[in-house]
Amino acid sequence: MTGPITRINPPQLHATPGYHHITVVETGRTAYLAGQVPLDPAGELVGPGDLDTQIDQVAANALAALNAVGAGPEHVVRTVIYVVCDGEPVLGAAWRRLNASVIGPAFTTASTLLGVTQLGFSGQLVEVDLTAALPG
Repeated sequence: MTGPITRINPPQLHATPGYHHITVVETGRTAYLAGQVPLDPAGELVGPGDLDTQIDQVAANALAALNAVGAGPEHVVRTVIYVVCDGEPVLGAAWRRLNASVIGPAFTTASTLLGVTQLGFSGQLVEVDLTAALPG
């Protein structure tokens, strides 16, 4: 059985836009999800050139992966978000869209947001890497 998940923002560190600097899991099993990408069940890229559509597919895929191991967004203890972009406004928009998505609670944990030049599939604009503390 997984122990409590504690999320901490030490007062000595800067304020965050919703995530926590530290996530502590006392005990239990952990699931490491492969990077979730904007592919539909047939393996086709959704929303070529449309970041919002791709984020929505990534969120749906991530929720399905979490559910497959009996977890939900609230069990996520670490996120890494990769966005193909060259500027902060796109990163901010991606962060807000993910936080408003079906997996939004996942991003209250220890999170990293990165702008990158390219991802694994041609036309892919976003990928989300999740680690979850599995419930008992």
